[in-house]
Amino acid sequence: MPSWEGREVDSIAKGCRQSVTQITDHLAQILERVARAAKHVGRSPESVTIVAVSKQQSVSSITAAYRAGLSHFGESYVQEALPKMSALSNLAATWHFVGRLQANKTRQVAEAFDWVHTVDRLRIAERLNEQRRPFAAPLNVLIQVNQGREPQKSGAPPEQVAELARAIGALPKLKLRGLMTLPPQSHTPKRWFDELAALKETLVADGIALDSLSMGMSADFEDAVAAGATHVRIGTALFGSRRA
Repeated sequence: MPSWEGREVDSIAKGCRQSVTQITDHLAQILERVARAAKHVGRSPESVTIVAVSKQQSVSSITAAYRAGLSHFGESYVQEALPKMSALSNLAATWHFVGRLQANKTRQVAEAFDWVHTVDRLRIAERLNEQRRPFAAPLNVLIQVNQGREPQKSGAPPEQVAELARAIGALPKLKLRGLMTLPPQSHTPKRWFDELAALKETLVADGIALDSLSMGMSADFEDAVAAGATHVRIGTALFGSRRA
C-alpha cells in the first residue's frame, strides 16, 4: 500500500482506538436492545443487520469490531474508506457506502463496495451500473428518501421514489433492495420510520420487489427496528464519540 495511504489510515481517529473488550461490551448492549425492540413487535432479532458506521475510525478499531462479531461496515467518504478497505482486505467484510454520493466518486464506489444506501437520482444509478466490474455480483442499492424535503439533505422526494425504483430495477448490474432515510430531527422519529415502512409496502404492492429498510442510528435504532428496519447504522453507540 502506498505510503500516503498508510499515513491516511493511521491518522484516522488517532487516539480513538477501541479494544476488542470495549467494543464487545458495547455490541452486547446493542444486540440486547435490538432483540428487545424486535421481539416487542414479533420480529426475529436475526432479521436486523447492524452496519457498524466506521467513518473516522482506525483500522485497529474496525478490526476489533470484526473480532467482536460484526462483519458489515459503513463508510461515508470514499477517500477515507478505500485505504482502510485495502488494509482490511483479509477480512470477510461487507462494505456499505452510506454517505452522500457525488457523481465523480461513483466509479470508486461501484468497484469497491457491496452496498450503496444513498442513491437518490437515476443518473447516479446509471453511472454505478456502467462502472460496476463486468464479472462482479450486482451492486446492492437503496434509494435514499428525503422525507422532510430538506434542502440540505440528499434524497428523492417520496412521490418520485416509485418512478426511480422502476428505472433502477431495469439496470442489470444493480440490485434494488429497498429504501433508506435520514429523517428530520424530531422527538418522534418513529413517525418517519413508520412512513418509510409504509412507502416500501406500497411499492411492493405495486410489484416492485424490495426487502430492505435502512433506518435508525445510535440515538433511535430501537424505534427503527420496531418499525421494520432491516439495517441499522450504528457508530457512536459502538465505537464511542469521535474526536473533532
